[in-house]
Amino acid sequence: MQVIDMLVTGANRGIGLALVQHAVRGGARVAGTCRGAAPDVAGADWQRLDVADAGAQRDMAARLAGRPLGLLVCNAGVYLDGDEGLDGYAPDIWAETFAVNVTGVFLTVQALLPNLRAGRGKIAIISSQMGSDTRATGGSYIYRASKAAALNLGRNLATDLRAEGIAVGIYHPGWVRTDMGGTGADISEDEAATGLLARFAHLSMATTGCFENWDGRPHPF
Repeated sequence: MQVIDMLVTGANRGIGLALVQHAVRGGARVAGTCRGAAPDVAGADWQRLDVADAGAQRDMAARLAGRPLGLLVCNAGVYLDGDEGLDGYAPDIWAETFAVNVTGVFLTVQALLPNLRAGRGKIAIISSQMGSDTRATGGSYIYRASKAAALNLGRNLATDLRAEGIAVGIYHPGWVRTDMGGTGADISEDEAATGLLARFAHLSMATTGCFENWDGRPHPF
């Protein structure tokens, strides 16, 4: 039975791809998901997945049936409303963002819960400081609301999965120089990946439900 040490959603670019690359270099057995063509990362197992598609989730679960999973990283996300004014924020942007950033997280956890149970695994949810009540600086209403919902989702999963010994952590990855974060962001993809992997390694039942920065600092809810 082939164990998967870590599975990362939305791993075709940015932080997700950096996580896969770093973990593979560290000797981990890693799977990554993508909606299109798989990146060229020797040693990674690529799965085709649109996290918002329940049928695609069921198909992935069937392909991975019986394989214990050590860590699920729910990283897939979109940021579609960065340039909207208060006269914008069309309903279809709300629907697509929540389908990926919130429903997609829950569907992925549902699909892979048997694998996590078999592997006595844990779950890492990539949220954002923009979902914190302490960062209400205006704008980006849809993205902020979706990341607040992902934070709340993670906290409640931590409660419900505690009895099964499955720890859940929620993380702000930093302001990262990606297509989403822009060239003026604070840290590189490699810095974010290195910090996040260290956080995942420290996640345990003693810290389940945590909301932390990429560098280990607790983040206020």
